[in-house]
Amino acid sequence: MKPIGRAQGKGIFLVNKLAQVNEWMRERQKKAEGGDICYENYVVQRYLQDPYLVGSKKFDLRLYVLCLSYNPLKAYLHREGFARFTAARYSSSKDDLSNSYIHLTNHAIQKKDTNYDPTVCDLKWPISGLKRHLISKHGEARANECFTEIRNLLINSLRAVAHVIINDRHCFELYGYDIMLDASLKPVLIEVNASPSMSADSETDRQLKSALLDDVFNVIDMENRFGGRLPARVGGFDLMCDSGTPLQRSEQHSSLTTLLGCKNNREESLRKLNACLTKN
Repeated sequence: MKPIGRAQGKGIFLVNKLAQVNEWMRERQKKAEGGDICYENYVVQRYLQDPYLVGSKKFDLRLYVLCLSYNPLKAYLHREGFARFTAARYSSSKDDLSNSYIHLTNHAIQKKDTNYDPTVCDLKWPISGLKRHLISKHGEARANECFTEIRNLLINSLRAVAHVIINDRHCFELYGYDIMLDASLKPVLIEVNASPSMSADSETDRQLKSALLDDVFNVIDMENRFGGRLPARVGGFDLMCDSGTPLQRSEQHSSLTTLLGCKNNREESLRKLNACLTKN
């Protein structure tokens, strides 16, 4: 059960019987009639019962997609993101349903654990680290297939709402996607955040998000340095979908459909970009 108007895992709780939802609704009705609370809408979401675990810990992925246009669809995917881990080992026991440190990967919740020590582990992994782990456990081909499926999920989610989104050529959206993997490495969309947090909990976090914002402003090109012809790569962003068509092969690596999780030589990319702009 997830309230649609909150963030950082606030208000989320788990149930395992429909009767529990009915009881919660009755209690909420009583409080509302007494003037104690205001109604807020909730999303009921099926719990992923067999999450992929690393070190017996549950995690989700935070990825960044920059959408420049819905009609036609044009979107970039940032190579960098991170996996957010729980502090506690995963358990599907009914007795642990209320334990947020087991079930909710939101860093705002996990860092409240009395055992949390950011100097030892900040409970975050770069996407590149997760990809290396998947390659070591399942082979390069399966890891690349998993990341291609993630890329396709992102594109299909944008396509699904393209007909209801107001398409303004003067606007853009930076989305924060939350993705989970099940035990078979199938990606599952948890939610899409229209206002992903840009606050930093660590120096690594600060570096990633500062570079991300710098890349965003380079891509949207308010100074029209590209003359309306944006390159396939700008900083850490790679073109994912152009004129509604997904890119089938990476510009630099013909065997890959997405460079998500690959090495991000951002400085080299920006150097080539500036050289191109100077030449033009």
